[in-house]
Amino acid sequence: MTGAILRRGFYNRDAETVARELLGKVMWNGDTAGIIVETEAYPGGDDLASHSAAGVTNRTRVIFGPPGHAYVYLCYGMHVCMNIVADADGTAGCVLIRALEPLTGLDLMRERRARARSDQQLSSGPAKLTQALGITLADYGTDLTRGEFVVRNPARPRKFEIEVTPRIGISKCGERPLRFIIRDNEFLSA
Repeated sequence: MTGAILRRGFYNRDAETVARELLGKVMWNGDTAGIIVETEAYPGGDDLASHSAAGVTNRTRVIFGPPGHAYVYLCYGMHVCMNIVADADGTAGCVLIRALEPLTGLDLMRERRARARSDQQLSSGPAKLTQALGITLADYGTDLTRGEFVVRNPARPRKFEIEVTPRIGISKCGERPLRFIIRDNEFLSA
């Protein structure tokens, strides 16, 4: 159903490139998986929307570490969201996974997301997908290049068009065109 796990070198590039190239890849956590259909790049540096803008803190330490690790955090004190660390070790950069197209483990996803009215709502947002895949704060810092929580190449890559838009749901630097989506995919976030 899926190909090889993405190696660390895939993530050891700038966040914008990684965000674009994660589209169509498959995120697995245990018995659940989904195709990445929407991402946002947070390159650090002068990007005030990036959590790394405040420098290294206990919360952001993983962002400045080796690429290919999970940065999992609470948004608004209640929603678990997940980024993948990108760029070189010591350089801040990460990619928010905004939406997945459910692929396998749908019964478990439906159980975890009992309020979803349709399969399109299972993982069509950053907090929805973490809930559907069972990603929790305990996954902070997980090495996504090995184990059961990983990102893989698809067994058969699909052809799709990529659309680039400004990021959404942020107040700082929101105008930057750093959101990448698979055009016309029905599982995008609202």
